[in-house]
Amino acid sequence: MITLSGKSVFGGIAIGKIAFYKRNEIQIKRSRVEDTEQEVKRFEAAKEKAVSQLQELHDKALDDVGETNAMIFEIHQMMLEDLDYVESIVNIITSQEVNAEYAVATTADNFAAMFAAMDDAYMQGRAADVKDVSERLIQVLSDQNSASMEMNEPVIIAADDLVPSETVQLDKEKVLSFITMYGSANSHTAILARTMNIPAVIGIGEDLKKEYDGKEAIVDGMEGVIYIDPDKETFTRMREKQKEDQEQKTLLEQLKGKENITKSGQKVMVYANIGNLSDVGAVLKNDAGGIGLFRSEFLYLESETFPTEEEQFKVYKQVAENMAGKRVIIRTLDIGADKQVDYFGLDKEENPALGYRAIRICLTRQEIFKTQLRALYRASAYGQIAIMFPMIISVDEVKQIKKIIEEVKQELKEEGIDFRENVELGVMIETPAAVMVSRDLAKEVDFFSVGTNDLTQYTLAIDRQNQKLEPFYDSHHPAVLSMIRMAAENAHAEGKWIGICGELGADLSLTETFLEMGIDELSVAPGMILPLRKRIREAD
Repeated sequence: MITLSGKSVFGGIAIGKIAFYKRNEIQIKRSRVEDTEQEVKRFEAAKEKAVSQLQELHDKALDDVGETNAMIFEIHQMMLEDLDYVESIVNIITSQEVNAEYAVATTADNFAAMFAAMDDAYMQGRAADVKDVSERLIQVLSDQNSASMEMNEPVIIAADDLVPSETVQLDKEKVLSFITMYGSANSHTAILARTMNIPAVIGIGEDLKKEYDGKEAIVDGMEGVIYIDPDKETFTRMREKQKEDQEQKTLLEQLKGKENITKSGQKVMVYANIGNLSDVGAVLKNDAGGIGLFRSEFLYLESETFPTEEEQFKVYKQVAENMAGKRVIIRTLDIGADKQVDYFGLDKEENPALGYRAIRICLTRQEIFKTQLRALYRASAYGQIAIMFPMIISVDEVKQIKKIIEEVKQELKEEGIDFRENVELGVMIETPAAVMVSRDLAKEVDFFSVGTNDLTQYTLAIDRQNQKLEPFYDSHHPAVLSMIRMAAENAHAEGKWIGICGELGADLSLTETFLEMGIDELSVAPGMILPLRKRIREAD
């Protein structure tokens, strides 16, 4: 028996034969062209055809994975039209007098390397997208069809990496699991795997060898482990685990549509945390009562320049419409610390976690803030959008924010643009300062949301990015829990509700503690909605 390990993308147990994904390998040769103008035209024609193919894939994905996930292929179309991407290809063709295939391959390598080198995991995930669209371009230029994999029986798909178009074109009825050598947990493919409830393990590395093709295997998506040619004992153990997992999922499915209510009658709102539009499908699938944290910074992280009001409005509007009247809490940009964006032009800081980030950027660079607020208020006309502000430390900051909001509302009125007047405003409780003045803060806002990740690091004076400090990091520290309790008491004293959107919200060992504190809302990853509902309903 051979045991491999990687990173879990989606849990569950899969048992079957390994089938390595077979794609058409195109050898890219650099060749000189005499007529560069004609070669550019050849590239432009191929680009148009590739865009058309992606539209067809989008239409197919609508049926397979829903509207929000099908947007991947809209994004890919935009990538093909991206000015920097196109200019790079055209420049290589004209300046080096080379064939379009070589220019596309070189640009793809350069852009993918750029994304892969970024600190942010989400941006690293975009490297696969660039390779995907570029591969499609090269196939069109070479007059070759994209790979299609014939599967006669359900199999475990193995690959160096899978790109979204490959994933969508697979026969889902015959895919037991995905296992890959490389890849990112934040890639669109990983998102699709989670949406389709397919156990997936990535980042196995070179240990995943092509010689394993056709061998019997077990994928433990919960632990991120693959057993090849499993022995009898392992097979029996994993079959039992698979059975238990299926029984658990069946039981959890029965909780859909049920209230989040304890045996004593205490009700709690259970919402979902998301990073982008493509996550909304998982929110709806898992029966969340709303969205408790939309991390709007990903709109900035995945852009090469400041996202426009119109670009932001479109996303916020779609989320609001998709949630059909359920509350959608959107956090204003939380750039800084571990989320750096080059075009913001931020200075390098000795201690970024304590530095120029989040609301501090918004209040000092109000043109960025007002653009986002205008988009948010415009979108409020299409659903129940609420807005919350990160890294608050004082009442004065909230008053400054409200003043800017009034300016934005006045502008929209003068322009005759619809918006909802009574948008709920909230602040994140993630600094000890915010906790200590929470009674006064509660007088200014409609709700609190506790960001337990930052609250823990600031309370314990521990940089959570520093691995050396991991033994000292205790999210259950009495001081942290006391901070949450104090914020809850002060919120309720002013008649306001309080939620938790940090990692602790999904910590089932603390659910009863939070219930006892009177926490009104818990916002967690979509996959944790039903397990949390189960825990709440079992509580006294």
